[in-house]
Amino acid sequence: MNAPPNDGTEVLVLQHLDEDGPGYLGQWLDGQGVRWQVRCAEAGEAYPASVRGLKGLAVLGGAWSANDERPSLRQAEALIREADALGIPVIGHCLGGQLMARAFGGRVEPLKQPEIGWLPIRHNGSATAREWFGDTPEATVYQWHHDGFVELPPGAELIAGSPACAHQAFALRQHLAMQFHIEITPAKIADWLERPGQAYPVQVLLHRDSVQDPAGMHAATDRHQAGSEALARRIYETWRARWRG
Repeated sequence: MNAPPNDGTEVLVLQHLDEDGPGYLGQWLDGQGVRWQVRCAEAGEAYPASVRGLKGLAVLGGAWSANDERPSLRQAEALIREADALGIPVIGHCLGGQLMARAFGGRVEPLKQPEIGWLPIRHNGSATAREWFGDTPEATVYQWHHDGFVELPPGAELIAGSPACAHQAFALRQHLAMQFHIEITPAKIADWLERPGQAYPVQVLLHRDSVQDPAGMHAATDRHQAGSEALARRIYETWRARWRG
């Protein structure tokens, strides 16, 4: 296992699959002048043995299930728990949020129906929810998931949900786990729609209320990408405010 980053890296981004990169998160980190690096499991880049010395840890999404028996997923969970013990804020996107739920004692299972495309979420108006998401309770965000964190970890605060997925985001101490892809970019959406998987066309027909077809998704991207990036900036700035040093 690789040694912890010791080159001045401030933020480590754990990537699972080649097609699910940092997206807008990387753009935001660059814009902030943050020293960061990404490790991609599918590309053969081993996750480090420790996150000691970092200021923040981000965990991305991917088509795998959090319950798959893959060494890199278990290592990601171990790093999440170590970050918690060291006071390092963790932010999780989709699969990353599910791994956070598992790491802290929650449960991930398939949902009754998938969410794919630009769909509404609503936060519950709590002080924690407003700190992360702002005062506006509703937002349209990008989703692509079949599983969800159906049981939250002990002590976690549920702060957002949607009609098809009651648990869209939870906060726990300095951490935030999201079921949605706030790091999404039009380029990522285009890549995913080129290889959406064999189940996607069937899901479009079976779940029209929660799965968008490609034309509808592209049109919605034009309408909602700017709002998604504005919300991402709010979320990432709140995450950064929790970094130490």
